[in-house]
Amino acid sequence: MEFSRNDLLEAINIIDENPALRNKRSSSTYDLFFEGKTYPPILVLSIANQLKNGKEIFLDDFDKKVDVPFRILKDHGFEIIRKIQSYYNELIKFLQQARTADQKTSQYQKSFLDLSANVSFGKGAPAKIPWISFLRKEVTTSNGIYPVYLYYKKEGILILAYGISETNDSKFHWPIKQHQTIEEYFGQNNLGKPFRYGRSYIYKVYDANNMPDQRTIDEDLISLLEFYKSLELDDTSLRDPKPNNFDLLILKKDLINVNLKFSETLTQRFVASLLTKPFVILTGLSGSGKTKLAQAFVQWICQDESQYRIIPVGADWTNREPLLGYPNALKPEEYVKPDSGVLDLIIQANNQPDLPHFLILDEMNLSHVERYFADFLSVMESKEEIPLYAEGTVQNGIPARLKLPSNLFIIGTVNIDETTNMFSPKVLDRANTIEFRVTQDEMKNFLGNIKDINMGTLTGNGAGMAKSFLELAASKEFATAGITEINEALLQFFGELKKTGAEFGYRTAIEILRLIHQLTVLDYTLTAHQKIDIAIMQKLLPKLHGSRRKLCPVLETLGSFCITGDIKIIKDVFENVDFDFNGTNVLYSLSLEKISRMYRGAIDNGFASFAEA
Repeated sequence: MEFSRNDLLEAINIIDENPALRNKRSSSTYDLFFEGKTYPPILVLSIANQLKNGKEIFLDDFDKKVDVPFRILKDHGFEIIRKIQSYYNELIKFLQQARTADQKTSQYQKSFLDLSANVSFGKGAPAKIPWISFLRKEVTTSNGIYPVYLYYKKEGILILAYGISETNDSKFHWPIKQHQTIEEYFGQNNLGKPFRYGRSYIYKVYDANNMPDQRTIDEDLISLLEFYKSLELDDTSLRDPKPNNFDLLILKKDLINVNLKFSETLTQRFVASLLTKPFVILTGLSGSGKTKLAQAFVQWICQDESQYRIIPVGADWTNREPLLGYPNALKPEEYVKPDSGVLDLIIQANNQPDLPHFLILDEMNLSHVERYFADFLSVMESKEEIPLYAEGTVQNGIPARLKLPSNLFIIGTVNIDETTNMFSPKVLDRANTIEFRVTQDEMKNFLGNIKDINMGTLTGNGAGMAKSFLELAASKEFATAGITEINEALLQFFGELKKTGAEFGYRTAIEILRLIHQLTVLDYTLTAHQKIDIAIMQKLLPKLHGSRRKLCPVLETLGSFCITGDIKIIKDVFENVDFDFNGTNVLYSLSLEKISRMYRGAIDNGFASFAEA
């Protein structure tokens, strides 16, 4: 039985062109390895013999011994290797199908190396990142760690990864060090931000259009799978450490590192306000950092971009459609989602209650807030659901009623000029309002040290504190320390505000006490006067507005509440441009400085309000 190398090569080509020939002639122990692929050795010889002598041959023709056929093949320069279990053909089939619209998976093997093998091309619409996961019995793709192939079709790469569940936080972590995350790999290779799975770690990256040979693919996969199978998942060393407690100092440090510098108390006021009530309004000087602070915080605490939306409000917003969409009158079974992505964000927040989600409405008052935001304002207090359409009429997966979940935080930025609209008491009563100002010293420091702001490096830095942040936000505790002093101050301001119709109700009183408690949690060094000052500034003064005749007497009295000693409030404070608002005789510096500006505005213009141009 003699063959030339060309005879054997021709046989190999025939097997490549007719893969079904392998079905009944596979080898159980050894393979012929050639140019990155494996072939049944006896089948190669059989086809070569058919081509030359017109007859198939089997192992029986060699007395069921492999020595002779293997020697023939080796003499012609072919390598014989011990057979290893292979997933190569399944993987190639997966890559080919992923480039089509076919989402069927029943044809794939359900296990490999005693692990469950799961293939997904998406549900409904084709997935942007089809995947194959390999799972132990105690793990699911929505909760755990597992080896996974991730096919990033747009980038043309296939990643074999140390997978980490995204739907829920994994209770285990991979015991590996110095491995690059997928997000880091994308950034390093100028690929932008991965659409999903950025937290998983890289094991190997392949060019999906130029895959390595079969041996390389199988060795890579089997090596990772054997490591995974060796892990004792009940070992406490594999359990994720407890989530980090929320630490305001780390946030402040990270903001400074990216060249974002805010006043000493502004960041903690912002965070404490979010923790108190998930609706915060940022107002003040245009270009003073309102949107930047909101954007920086959400990037810092969120794992990825799917957890937040920054939406510029349009002057033509006259109803809720830009935020919540609408039923299609021409196709009653269809609900039209808004292009803004807000509806998708709220639905995702409901489905991922352990992750904070944020909606930033930029230039919130370009349109009348009550027109497009009325549903949100209502359910913030009632805890009811927002009806989207009549039950049973829509069939495209949008719920008939929408819950505003507790892990959704809404931040509105506001500028005041002739193109914007004022807020009604109904809006202000439901929010903490924070004013942004720039002092002369702050501008001097800025001009002397202008640097580029690198927002990208903030992404996910505080994500480990997200659970702690939500737990703090869920707290309904009130301030208890210094409660007598707090109550006396609130009653003082209540009596005077009542004269202008700007007194506060029970809800505001409760939220002030919660705000003071959250400020204490974030920074125990704040004094009672400082916390009361912040509460007055954010919850009581924003509703003040009116004519000079109506407002000035009230402002005089409110100003006198903010100081001690023998000081004439008009002459020594309001009319004194050099007055030191941080002096020892000032109880509430933020509030007094604001009241002074409002008083001067009322004198100069005949009218004043909290919001200023």
